[in-house]
Amino acid sequence: MENHKMKTLSECMATLKTHGFEQDFFVTEEGCIKNYESDKTWCPEEVKIENFYRFEGQSDPGDSSILYALETKDGVRGMISHPYGADSDGKVEDFIKQVEDVSKKDHGHSKDC
Repeated sequence: MENHKMKTLSECMATLKTHGFEQDFFVTEEGCIKNYESDKTWCPEEVKIENFYRFEGQSDPGDSSILYALETKDGVRGMISHPYGADSDGKVEDFIKQVEDVSKKDHGHSKDC
């Protein structure tokens, strides 16, 4: 991705889309991810975190969120975001922790931004 700093969540999402992260993922009740355009699901062991971006609300801590750029084992690339702090989504957090655990077992690492 470009070397400039992205200031907003929407700007980062737009930039990621230009780099092939076109799908919007969400976490299912079963703890896997799914995109809005198909019935296919991917569990944590089928996903890797390509990058992540943290956004902190300047005037409202409730605007704090993390955006993850994900790639599935079959090459589908997309994003998932969630607020952190008091408004955190437990399903998303649990999914990301499981993906990170799988990555550690595979001696991989997620990229820092």
